[in-house]
Amino acid sequence: MLKVFAYSGCSTCRNALKWLKSHAIPFDEVAIREVPPSLAELKAMLAAHNGDLRRLFNVSGQDYRALGLKDKLPVMTIDDALKLLSENGNLVKRPFAIDASNKICLVGFKEDEWRAALAGR
Repeated sequence: MLKVFAYSGCSTCRNALKWLKSHAIPFDEVAIREVPPSLAELKAMLAAHNGDLRRLFNVSGQDYRALGLKDKLPVMTIDDALKLLSENGNLVKRPFAIDASNKICLVGFKEDEWRAALAGR
């Protein structure tokens, strides 16, 4: 089952969820701020995005700026960065959609990417 971590105050998340519903794609919605992705989910997403750690971060978010991650992230270890993401859902790029058993790992909402990844579901 596709698990979609989303935030109700995020228009991109609302658009993604609306798109999934309009295409009758089943999913479980998870409130990302209350329940961030697990370390295993973050590692799977990182691998699916060729190790591009920055791709997993909500770089336009207030928490990202407040923590000075623009300067810290390039020198952080992957384990430290993933631990930070797993503890603070505000830092995670959203929506964050994963179905590890079917090798579906989507971060952010680009309709063409989602259509290609979820075709035939």
